[in-house]
Amino acid sequence: MVQRDLYMRQITPLIDNELIKVITGIRRCGKSYMLGLIKEELLKRGVKEHNIILINFDSKKYKNIKNSNELDKIVEKSVKNKKGKVYLFFDEIQNVKKWERSIVGYKVDYDCDIYITGSNSKLLSGELATHLTGRYYEIKMYPFSYQEFLNFHQKSSSLTMFNEYLQYGGMPQTFLLDETQKINYLDDLFNSIFYNDIVKRYQIRDIDILERLTTFIFDNIGKIFSASSISEYYKEEMNIKISNKTITNYLKYLENAFFIKKVKREDLEGKGILKFNEKYYVTDHGFCEVKAKGNIDNIGRVMENIVYFEFLRRGWNITIGKTKDYEVDFVCRKHKQTIYVQVSYLLESEKTIEREFRPFSKIKDHYPKYIITMDQFDRSREGVKHINLIDFLTEEVN
Repeated sequence: MVQRDLYMRQITPLIDNELIKVITGIRRCGKSYMLGLIKEELLKRGVKEHNIILINFDSKKYKNIKNSNELDKIVEKSVKNKKGKVYLFFDEIQNVKKWERSIVGYKVDYDCDIYITGSNSKLLSGELATHLTGRYYEIKMYPFSYQEFLNFHQKSSSLTMFNEYLQYGGMPQTFLLDETQKINYLDDLFNSIFYNDIVKRYQIRDIDILERLTTFIFDNIGKIFSASSISEYYKEEMNIKISNKTITNYLKYLENAFFIKKVKREDLEGKGILKFNEKYYVTDHGFCEVKAKGNIDNIGRVMENIVYFEFLRRGWNITIGKTKDYEVDFVCRKHKQTIYVQVSYLLESEKTIEREFRPFSKIKDHYPKYIITMDQFDRSREGVKHINLIDFLTEEVN
């Protein structure tokens, strides 16, 4: 098994801890696989296999469990006559109504350690937050990073390997497929998430509008826009009327299914978070290859997308920085650290260098500043450190 160390380092210290472990992320990013890794770790520690109980709600065996009462019956039957601590794994639990009440009850009634996965960002909101406040630890899971992609293939970094990752993304099931199979798989996966986790869940009637909006987002990753600007675009370019409210709701549905991630903008002159004109990034850029104009043709934006999610994996909180008339791609904060980051394809001319470095000159503080590109030559200047993208993606993460 490929060890996803980034996540196992978070989970391993929590084994047998009273906290409920909740793994969230887009479908097929490896959450079920993580449960397998946790099970393997438990077996190494001497836990008996029959004390590890896995209920996968995508399985035909459990697909008819729709509410907490039905879940309780299955769990009670499964733990009956078990000696010692039991380990309860609930895979893709989001479709079981009131499941959170049952989970809290299991902690009271049984000597157990609980692990949950879910593919909806609302899993830990609303009523659940009330029931589980202070009782859970969330592990946010993403598709494979470039370094994980290399580890899977047991290969060193090369331009060929990077171009494959750049084009098709980090969904692990694509790694052993040929080019046509990768495209077909990503297309099928997109449709599965789109129809099951969005259209069906939110009872969307105007599917065509949602599809158009999704394609628009995928085509414009890293660009600034608002619901009103999207509405105006469709009205002017396609003569289609979409209300701001509909667009706002659809964007939220895409976020809830982990298709996209919204990044807010902040005024670096001390005026706080700006309320309008956010940016969106796609959780796996492989979807852009099959549903937008393609990653090679949009390489600068896709690079920005890759860098954004790499910083998320490394535990940074991220906003977009605005200072006067300029934008800084990412303002990254972790603990007491702050760094500023620009991403560009190549610094191929003095004009490009000036454009990319200029926003840094407007920042008054002295936090570290970086520019990440595909250039092989170091163009660091004026206190700004220049980093090659592949070097950044393959550096050791603490």
